[in-house]
Amino acid sequence: MTMSDERAPQWEPDILDEVQAEVAQALDEDRPPAGGPAYQVVGALVALAVGVAGVVLSYGYGLGSLRHPGAGLWPFIISVVIVALSLALLVGGRRLTDSERFTASSVLPVVGLLTFIAFGFLLPVIGFEIPAFLLCVVWLRFLGGESWRSTIVVSVVTVAFFYALFLHALNIQLPHLF
Repeated sequence: MTMSDERAPQWEPDILDEVQAEVAQALDEDRPPAGGPAYQVVGALVALAVGVAGVVLSYGYGLGSLRHPGAGLWPFIISVVIVALSLALLVGGRRLTDSERFTASSVLPVVGLLTFIAFGFLLPVIGFEIPAFLLCVVWLRFLGGESWRSTIVVSVVTVAFFYALFLHALNIQLPHLF
C-alpha cells in the first residue's frame, strides 16, 4: 500500500459554488419587494407615453430620407422601437411576475429624465459645455452616488471627449462657448 492509497479522497466544497451562493443571497436581500402584474402594466404605459412623445417630437424636426436624414430620423426610429416594445410589454406583461414595487429609488429615472430635458433647454442658450458638465455631475454624484473626485474627473473627460467628437471630428454645429 502506498502513501497515496492511504489518503482517502475527501469532498471539499467548491469555492465558486460558495461565492455564487453568497452573491445570490446578497442580491435577494437588496431587492425591493416583488410587485405584481399591475406594475408591469404601469411600466409599459409610462414607456409607451415616452415613446409616443418621442415620435411626435422627432417628427416635428423632420425625418428627411435615408440618404439625407433629417434631425428627427434617428430619434423617430428609436421612439418607434420604444413604442413597439412597450406595446409588447403591455400585452404580455400581465402574465409576468418579475416586477418590483416602486420605492424611493424609482424616482431616480424621472430625475434623470428631467435633468436631460433641462440640458435640452439650456443647450441653445448657454452652449454645450456647461449643461453637459452639469448633467454629468448630477447623474454621477447625485443619481449614481460617485465620489466628488471621480465625478469631477469623469465629467470633465466626458465633456472634453464629446466636444472633440462633435465639434471637431464630426463637424456638427452645436452651440458652444469656445
